[in-house]
Amino acid sequence: MADTFDRPGATTKVVVATTVALSFISFWRGASIVLSDLASTMFYVGGITEQAIGKSAPWFVLGVMFFGFAVRSIYMESCGMFVRGGVYVVVRDSIGPRMAKLSVSALVVDYILTGPISSVSAGQYLGRLLNELSEFAHSSVRVNPNYFSAVFGVVVTIYFWWQNVKGIHESSSKALRIMQITTVMVVILLIWCPITLLYQDNVQLPPAPTLKNLTFEPHSLGWLHGTMWPSIWAAAMLIAFGHSLLAMSGFETLAQIYREIAYPKMKNLKITANIVCIYALMSTGLVSLFAVMIIPDAVRSKYYDNLIGGLAMSLAGPEILKLGFHIFVVIVGALILSGAVNTSIIGANGVLNRVAEDGVLVPWFRKPHKTYGTTSRIVGMITIAQLATIVFSRGDVYLLGEAYAFGVVWSFALKGMGVLALRFQRHDQEYKMPLNLHFGKLEIPIGLGITTMALFLVAIANLFTKKIATIYGVSFTIVLFLVFTLSEHLNAKRRKSSTDVKGLEEFNLDHQPQIGTTSMHARPGCVLVAVRDPYNMEHLRRVLEKTNLRRHDIVVATVRPISTGAGEYGLSEDQIFSSYEQELFSRVVTLAEKEGKPVDLLVVPATDPFVAMVQAAQNLKASRLVTGVSHTMASEELARRIGLAWEQLPEPRHPFSLEIIAQDRQSTYVNLGPHPPRLWPEDVDRLHEIWLRLTSREGFGSNLHHRDVVGAALRRLEHELDSTRRDELVEELKKEMRNPPVDSGN
Repeated sequence: MADTFDRPGATTKVVVATTVALSFISFWRGASIVLSDLASTMFYVGGITEQAIGKSAPWFVLGVMFFGFAVRSIYMESCGMFVRGGVYVVVRDSIGPRMAKLSVSALVVDYILTGPISSVSAGQYLGRLLNELSEFAHSSVRVNPNYFSAVFGVVVTIYFWWQNVKGIHESSSKALRIMQITTVMVVILLIWCPITLLYQDNVQLPPAPTLKNLTFEPHSLGWLHGTMWPSIWAAAMLIAFGHSLLAMSGFETLAQIYREIAYPKMKNLKITANIVCIYALMSTGLVSLFAVMIIPDAVRSKYYDNLIGGLAMSLAGPEILKLGFHIFVVIVGALILSGAVNTSIIGANGVLNRVAEDGVLVPWFRKPHKTYGTTSRIVGMITIAQLATIVFSRGDVYLLGEAYAFGVVWSFALKGMGVLALRFQRHDQEYKMPLNLHFGKLEIPIGLGITTMALFLVAIANLFTKKIATIYGVSFTIVLFLVFTLSEHLNAKRRKSSTDVKGLEEFNLDHQPQIGTTSMHARPGCVLVAVRDPYNMEHLRRVLEKTNLRRHDIVVATVRPISTGAGEYGLSEDQIFSSYEQELFSRVVTLAEKEGKPVDLLVVPATDPFVAMVQAAQNLKASRLVTGVSHTMASEELARRIGLAWEQLPEPRHPFSLEIIAQDRQSTYVNLGPHPPRLWPEDVDRLHEIWLRLTSREGFGSNLHHRDVVGAALRRLEHELDSTRRDELVEELKKEMRNPPVDSGN
C-alpha cells in the first residue's frame, strides 16, 4: 500500500496473487477441450494416410492411437514438474536458448497449420454434401469442392480472428456440448457399421501392415523416391508411421488445460488423458478401419477428403436415412473442425505471448488493441499466416495434412527432449513416465527415452518424405527463429540503453499465494476498483474523489489475462507484472497522489476476468466492486456477466454491490446476493397507506407490521404467477420497470 505520497518516485508495493484465478473445470470438461482438437482428426486422417501408404493405413492409424498413450505420459510428466514460464523456459533451462527458440518455432508452425487443415476439411465435407444434395434433387448445379473449401476456410478463419481480437473465447461448456453431439455421431457409427458388415457377404480386414502391402506413391516418398530406403522394413515402417502420426495431433492441448483442471490436479489429469486416449482410439482408430472395410474400393478414392461422409453413404439402409445421417455428420464436422480453428488461434497467441513475456519478442507485438485490450497484432499475424496457407493450398486437404504432420511430430519430439533433459536436472516430478531402471541413485528413464527416440526417428523420416511440408515447415521455422533472435537482441539492447522508462514508477512486488485482507492490509468493507486501460480511469478518479477513507479502504486491481492456450506452466514473476502493468499502476499512483489518498494495488492472473474480480471481492470482503464501462459490451451485459460469475462462487457467497461508472451518465448499480430492495418513495407511501387501512379499518391493530404486508403480497404474487392471471401480472411488471438507476440484482 502507498502509505504516503510526499516523496516523488516512492516505491509502492504491489501485491501479486501468484495463484492464477481460474474457472476450475472437471476432467470431463478438460477432456472435451482436448478432444475438440484431437478427435477432429478423425474427419480427415484416414483419407490422407491411405493416399500416402495404401489400404493398410487403418492399422497404422490404430498404432498411432496406441502410441498416443506414451505421448500422453510425456505431457503428464511435463505438467507434473510445473516449470514456470512456458515451453520456452522449459527447453531453455534444460537444453539452451537456441533450442528453446527452435522448439517454440516448431510449435507455432503446428498451431498455424491446425486452423487451415480443420477449416478446409470442414469445407470439403460441406461442399461435397451440397453436390450430393444437388444430385439427389436432380439438379445440375455443382461446386468445386477444393475452391469451395478454400473460401469456406478463409471465411471461418476471419470470423475467429475477429472473435479473438474482441477477446471472446469459446467456453469449456460449449466444448462439452460439441463433444456430446460428436459422441452421438460416433456411437451411431460404432453400432451401424457392424450391422452393415453383418449384411455384407464378403467382409475383409485391411491388408496387414507388412512391407509388401505398403504402396507408397512418389509424392509420399519425397526425396526418398528411387532410393533403397523404402525397401528396408524398418525405414518403411517409420515412413508409414510418419504419414499416420497426424492422427495424434491435439495432445498439446492437454498441457494447456492442466492449469484449469480442478483439484486433485494430477489425478484428474490422468483421468482426462485416459479419456482422451480411449476416445480417440474408439473414434479415429475404428472409424478409419470401418471406412476401408465398408466403402467399396472402386469409389473410396472419391471420399478421401470426406471419409466419414463416404462411410455414411455406404452404410446399410434406406438412401433417405443415410442422407439424413450424412447431413448430421457434416454438421458435427463443421462444429468440431471450426472449434479447432479457434483453438489454433488461441494456442498460437498464448505461445507467442509467453515468448514475448520472456523478452524474446519486442513490445510492439504485444501492444494492446485500443478498444478491446487484446494482443491483436499477434492474433493478426497468426491469421495472416493461416489465410496465406489456405490460399496456397487451394483447398487441398492432403497437402495441408502433409505440412501439418511436420509441425506435429517436431513439436512432440522437442517436447520429449526437453522433458528427458529435465529428468536428469530435477527430482521433484509429481509423475514420471513408466519404465525406469534404478542403479543406486542413478535412474535411467527407459520409457521416456524410447518414446523420445521414436518421435525423433519419425520426425527425421518425415523430413525426407514430405518435400513441400519440409520446405514450408523448415522455412517458416527459420523465419520465426530469426524473428525471435532479432527481437531478443533488440530487447537486450533496449534494456542496456534504458533501464527504466521515463515517467514510470518503480514498484515493489509482494508475491502472495492467495488474495486476502491480511496480505492486502485492507479492512473488510473496502472498495475494489478494477482497472485495465491507463487512459480510461474516470471511474477510479470518481471513487478516489468521493470515498471516505475513515470508513473504506481502496484496492485497485487489474487482471493479467491468461489465455486458455497459454500452456501448462504458471507465469514467472516478471511475466505477471510486465511493463504494461507498470504503466497502468503508474497512472493509478498519479491519480491517487493528486487526491492525496493511499490505495492498495493488486494484480490477479486469470483466464476469466469476471471470475477473477468476483473472487477478489469475496476474498477481500469488499463492500463494492467498481468498474468503468466496457468497449465490448453494454453495461447491462457487463453486470449480467459479473452476476453470473458471483453465482458460481462456492457457498457461503459474500454479498456486495457492483457499480459501473460512465463518464457522461449516471452510474449503474447492481446488488450481488440477497438484499433489501430499493423502493421508490411512492412505493413506500403505498405500503404505508395499505398498512394504515389494514390496522384501522380491518381490525389488525398494532400487531400488524409493514413486513407482514410485504410478505403477504409476495406470497400472493408467487401464487398468481402460477395461475391464469400470469400474463396479466407479467404485463403489469413490465409497465413497472423503470430506467436507471438500475438494480439488476432485484
